[in-house]
Amino acid sequence: MTQIPRSEREQSLVEIARRVLPAGGFGNMPGDIVIHRGQAGRIWDVSGNEYVDFLLGSGPMFAGHNHPEVQAAVEEQLTLGSTFFANSEPGIRLAAAIVDALPCADQVRFVSSGSEADMYAMRLARAFRGRDKILKFEGGYHGMSDYGLMSLAPKQPGNFPQAAPDSAGIARSIRDDVLVAPFNDLQMAESLIREHQEDLGGVIVEPLQRLIPPRPGFLEGLRRITAELGIPLIFDEVVTGFRFAYGGAQSYYGVTPDICTLGKIIGGGFPLAAIAGRADIMAHFDRGLVGDDGFLMQVGTLSGNPIAAAAGLATLNVLKQPGVYDRVFAAGQKLMDAFATMLSDAGLPAQIVGVPPLFDVVFATGDICDYRATLRADKEMQGRFNKSLRASGIFKGESKYYLSIAHDETDLAQTLEAFAAAVDAEARLRA
Repeated sequence: MTQIPRSEREQSLVEIARRVLPAGGFGNMPGDIVIHRGQAGRIWDVSGNEYVDFLLGSGPMFAGHNHPEVQAAVEEQLTLGSTFFANSEPGIRLAAAIVDALPCADQVRFVSSGSEADMYAMRLARAFRGRDKILKFEGGYHGMSDYGLMSLAPKQPGNFPQAAPDSAGIARSIRDDVLVAPFNDLQMAESLIREHQEDLGGVIVEPLQRLIPPRPGFLEGLRRITAELGIPLIFDEVVTGFRFAYGGAQSYYGVTPDICTLGKIIGGGFPLAAIAGRADIMAHFDRGLVGDDGFLMQVGTLSGNPIAAAAGLATLNVLKQPGVYDRVFAAGQKLMDAFATMLSDAGLPAQIVGVPPLFDVVFATGDICDYRATLRADKEMQGRFNKSLRASGIFKGESKYYLSIAHDETDLAQTLEAFAAAVDAEARLRA
């Protein structure tokens, strides 16, 4: 496999990172590469190597890097001030745009990260219900809070509904307040919700769990049972919000939750996230409406930051333009179909999982319907495949191709050529 050339400058930066950063990185991608700049659907590292970017900063750059309308909005706000710890016009207008777009949103509260949004959404549901427990789905990612890091990626999954911590430092008591169900198993989820209804503060779910689409009727069934029992249903739309449709996954799938969380796209590449939901639930952020006992305190130095809000509002204005979602779905579908054909023709045990704006190859056979099904995947093959793609100038994370509206036919052609080379290399290895 061809090695990507590294300049002395980049090698020096990598060495400094190894000295001053734990594991040599920011906790995200491996620290063997240092990115210098991005433009549209591409990025360049410090050595000048160019890549088609399917990481997109882990999803925020849906409009592409350096989109002129987003950059203009940011530059205008920069001349006015960077942060105020008070209401600002960009934040107010962005909140109004979110309320107009999302079926579940009567009101919005801003925070700075998706982890914060998910943490507060679960706390909000518990405050509204006056109950402590949260039901989540095994393999679902809901940020870095203690509740969120239960049964995200258990190495040895136990019996449902017992939760397992995915990080050191999580208090043992948290295990008792998180119930875990298998994604896409409505019968078990309903059984657990009914069994624990008196203790449940809320149910949180990714409408599309990592890569796995919901089975027909799954989200609808969750909505039915939670509505019947008066338990808040939370859609974690940090990833899916404004990616599948302008109204989010809740619009795309036609299921309206009580609360949703947003991040990534709504910040336009800057740190901004949000909780949105029904007015009677969101009232717990307002002491004047619920009193001291019902008040949910939430303060953040950069919550609703005007630069981030300006970037997010400009991004949403771009996404409202006619044909935007049709184009990104068409581009993603083109890749998915071509990848599937190449893998099948080569006889590789792999399949495409996801939807056109967000998908990946899972190197396994059989139905991939929940977290435990993904454990069948050949991680070594996936690693070799991703390394081959990187060597051909395709930049992606360990899992997921994030499509942007900026990826063009040249980007797609290079990607298909790189994918064909990776398939050929893997087929020769297995011959």
